[in-house]
Amino acid sequence: METIIFEIQDSVAKITLNRPDVLNSFNRQLAKEFQDVLNTCANDKTIRAVFLTGSGRAFCAGQDLSEAIEMGKTGDRDLGDSVEEVYNPIIRAIRNLEKPVICAVNGVAAGAGASLAFACDVTYAAASSSFLQAFSKIGLVPDSGGSFFLPRLVGFQKASALMMLAEKVPAEQALQMGMVYKVCADDKLAEESFAAAKTLAGMPTKALAYIKLMLNESLSNDLDTQLDLERDMQTAAGKTSDYKEGVNAFLEKRKPVFKGE
Repeated sequence: METIIFEIQDSVAKITLNRPDVLNSFNRQLAKEFQDVLNTCANDKTIRAVFLTGSGRAFCAGQDLSEAIEMGKTGDRDLGDSVEEVYNPIIRAIRNLEKPVICAVNGVAAGAGASLAFACDVTYAAASSSFLQAFSKIGLVPDSGGSFFLPRLVGFQKASALMMLAEKVPAEQALQMGMVYKVCADDKLAEESFAAAKTLAGMPTKALAYIKLMLNESLSNDLDTQLDLERDMQTAAGKTSDYKEGVNAFLEKRKPVFKGE
């Protein structure tokens, strides 16, 4: 792979967007390689959590506009096809992945890059990082789930303003708004966020998958439907080996050893 660095460490799949010279902006090659590694994460049972970050001084600046301009020259101007081919499979894969996805935003996250960070399960941000919904500045609309996740994170009014005015949001303000879980000092981001990924990889990952499913469904369920889902997921969780291990470890006053089963 040329645009993704992929490695497995302590049962965590580490995915690093690797086009630092263009702020890790998306082109078709990056999208394809990203989709491939997410598929690997879904199917490799030794992987129990996923860690996502960017190389260099940015997380992801969104679409590589130079590629978009070249596509326009060749007559391929249907941006909806590009969204469906490049971005939507990635967002769907992250949300459908039955493993937690930790995101470490190490610099600017703009356009689809910001939406990507919002789609992850737990997002950390470096103190110097920032978020930008830049679409309206060039006459476009948010994609990659931005119009879905951002209103749910910050509320309708703030999401509307951020999408329309395209104002840059510094990390501390993003934390206050609820865009991210935690802000870290720049030199501590990788250490703290990857430590969280390792912690999650050692937890009962079946239960974490059920939690993720419940959160996904809660975005559209009414209360009664969600209560029924909680009942069903608790039934399923109660039948896992990890539940038995957790109870036994508690009774025996020892540290549990979870296997994700």
